[in-house]
Amino acid sequence: MSLKIRKWFALLLLAASCFGAGFWYWKEDVEPLNRELPAFYDGRQEGRVPTVKNQGSFGTCWAFASLQALEASLLPEEAHDFSEDHMSLNNGFFIPQEAGGEYTMSMAYLLSWKGPVAEEKDPYGDGISPQGLKAEKHVKEIWILPEKDYEKIKRAVLSYGGVQSSLYTSMVDEESRSAFYNEENFSYCYMGAMPPNHDSVIIGWDDAYPKENFSVQVPEDGAFICINSWGNGFGDQGFYYVSYYDSNIGVNNLVYTDTGDADDSAHIYQTDLRGWVGQLGYGEETVWFSNVYEAAGEERLEAAGFYATGPETSYEVYVVRHAGAEEEITAGRAFEEKILAAQGSFEYGGFYTVPFSGKVRKGLKLSKGERFAVIVKITTPGAVHPAAIEYDSGDGRTVVDISDGEGYISPDGMAWERAEKGKNCNLCLKAYTKDR
Repeated sequence: MSLKIRKWFALLLLAASCFGAGFWYWKEDVEPLNRELPAFYDGRQEGRVPTVKNQGSFGTCWAFASLQALEASLLPEEAHDFSEDHMSLNNGFFIPQEAGGEYTMSMAYLLSWKGPVAEEKDPYGDGISPQGLKAEKHVKEIWILPEKDYEKIKRAVLSYGGVQSSLYTSMVDEESRSAFYNEENFSYCYMGAMPPNHDSVIIGWDDAYPKENFSVQVPEDGAFICINSWGNGFGDQGFYYVSYYDSNIGVNNLVYTDTGDADDSAHIYQTDLRGWVGQLGYGEETVWFSNVYEAAGEERLEAAGFYATGPETSYEVYVVRHAGAEEEITAGRAFEEKILAAQGSFEYGGFYTVPFSGKVRKGLKLSKGERFAVIVKITTPGAVHPAAIEYDSGDGRTVVDISDGEGYISPDGMAWERAEKGKNCNLCLKAYTKDR
């Protein structure tokens, strides 16, 4: 078995999942994904754009863009102002607000149900973040669209309000100046080799936006309309145009595609609080992995959450009731009578939640203290390390606790080895239950 370290800025790609009846529900058809794209769209005209905010002197654009994209996905039905302070101070990473961050951190924070919380409960910029605040929403699915696929970006904006993306800029606030920014036209374009260092949210586009409006020469017309986090004093009341030919816009693209109300009767079992840090496998496209948990109460097992680490991934999800001890699992005996709970495939990689079929769910009534296992067989074409893992990469950014997990990995679903002992990692495999 080998381990592949994923860099912190590596892409998580698009995930698509279906939600069944009950605790995990079907998503509403917010916008036909195959409709003809208009040449112009501006979310401001549709009431689907959140309030412009100001990150001040802190390097928290990643948190502002993540939460603004999340807020946009809930509009116009629900208007929220989520706390960037809570996300940037309670994410489990040893990175001060001044030092910046990455959207992988916001994903880990939201997918572990640490947040979001309301801005009024944890105001921005005071250096204080109260303990004990509970998430007001539960994020179930996040897509990250393929690199530079402008059609998918536009369709995601139509369907979900906003797409978080990245660009490179030497500017740090509304007072900054740059040769790549045209102050009169609120337009920006950088066509160099520098990597992205700032996040904004795409909320629209204009295919006819004149190429002459940019400070640098670009081949053709066209620009994305973006909301920034430098207050109303920047750009057009906080908004600006980024050329389609900018080097970095549309490379990293984060979309919140399914978020539900927090439910006190719903529970999450997990060991990967820092999210997808690396990948594990046997040098093959297929791998089996499992986490064993102990039910905290009288609950019904409803769904599983995990990553596909590449496109065109297929999966099978199984459940084992009354899972045996570690010795039985590694000997290959404990998982023999597994129950198929879900199966399918995904066009893109990413994080998604898979609900179990209604018939299977009816029989998954867990008793307090019962050991149960969730098993995933995943096949990712071209991959050699298909399973997403959390581990300490040694960069000093966080501490990973592998004592909280009981995970197993296998090349064939028969011979299993303990992940925490053999590879010093936790498997990214969550289980969701509801009180019964």
